Amino acid sequence: MDIDIEVPRFFICPISLQIMRDPVTAITGITYDRESIEHWLSTSENTACPVTKQPLQKDSDLTPNHTLRRLIQAWCTENASHGVDRIPTPKPRLDKASVLKLMKNLSRHELQIKTLSQLESLAAENERNRRCMVDAGLPRAMLLLIVACFKKGQVSGIQEALSILCFIKIPRSESRVFFSENYKIIESLTWVLGCKVENFATVKSHAASVLKMLVQEAGSGVLERLKPEFFVTIAGVLREGITHQGINAALQVLLDACSWGRNRKMMVESSVVFELIELELGSPERRTTELNLGVLSQLCCCAEGRDQFLSHGGSIAVVAKRILRVSPAVDDRATQILSLICKFSATSRVIQEMVDFKAVPKLCLLLQADCAPFLKDKAREILKSLSDEWKNSPCSFSFLSSLE
Repeated sequence: MDIDIEVPRFFICPISLQIMRDPVTAITGITYDRESIEHWLSTSENTACPVTKQPLQKDSDLTPNHTLRRLIQAWCTENASHGVDRIPTPKPRLDKASVLKLMKNLSRHELQIKTLSQLESLAAENERNRRCMVDAGLPRAMLLLIVACFKKGQVSGIQEALSILCFIKIPRSESRVFFSENYKIIESLTWVLGCKVENFATVKSHAASVLKMLVQEAGSGVLERLKPEFFVTIAGVLREGITHQGINAALQVLLDACSWGRNRKMMVESSVVFELIELELGSPERRTTELNLGVLSQLCCCAEGRDQFLSHGGSIAVVAKRILRVSPAVDDRATQILSLICKFSATSRVIQEMVDFKAVPKLCLLLQADCAPFLKDKAREILKSLSDEWKNSPCSFSFLSSLE
């Protein structure tokens, strides 16, 4: 649009400050662009009218302002020569009945992929469509479809179903009910994570995200029944690499499962510790490191986990390097890992590695840094517990005197 074109003031949405494409009027009498006001109502804690500050319900009636829309469309057409884009007539709004009709088509094999693609496009459009799909029970239908694909060994439709679930999310109450009725969903998603499929990075990232949503709402009865194959598959996903979002989801699943000793043992047996260190050596983003060291600190609580941690030549070096470089959460978890190693696995080789890889000066820096008192106490405890050994090291003092 040319900069000298003056847009009529009443064509502008008070929220987006852009020309309205689908003007609707709230019960307060103020007109907004539909997408902007629906997003405002769905995301704001205080759902007051942005202009009048009068209260509005999250499901407040929004009346289409057809007259204003036609005026906007006419004005855009008149000014097309000045670079103004025409505003298309909005498509009919999705309702629960329309979603239910589409869901019926899922049972017809010849229409399944086409229907899934339609639902995926609708879910991607806006928040209102996603709420409508949840109300119609689409999350449960998608989960059942994934289980059915697993039982048949069929990958067709999996990508679309997972994408839909990532768009619309799974209500907490629905996750719990689904688990009580169909435990096969964990086995099904594990199968997807291990499958050879097209667009594997996207498909497996979505599968990990759905798994995270379900596991976070799962009760102890579910997490206590996880099988070794589950952790072997997660370790494989970490090894082969997927999207950042998928990796973080997989790490969160491991962290949620760490509360049970049998799960920690199976993780160690699946070489999860080794894969976590390899992942960390790749210098991932902040959130990935926080989750990664969170899982490692849990696994280092058991002797087998510490043994696997120390068997990797880069373990102490990469954990020490993260201290005071990422976030307070990482400082806490890295110090906890070093504390467990020093307390239970402090051989002469380990002590020398802590000196050689600058873990000692990093702990000394923690004592001087502006960090939580409990963190300083933990660092002081490590240094004090092994001070005799470090004093006997010919190079410890040179490191301590040249703190980073």
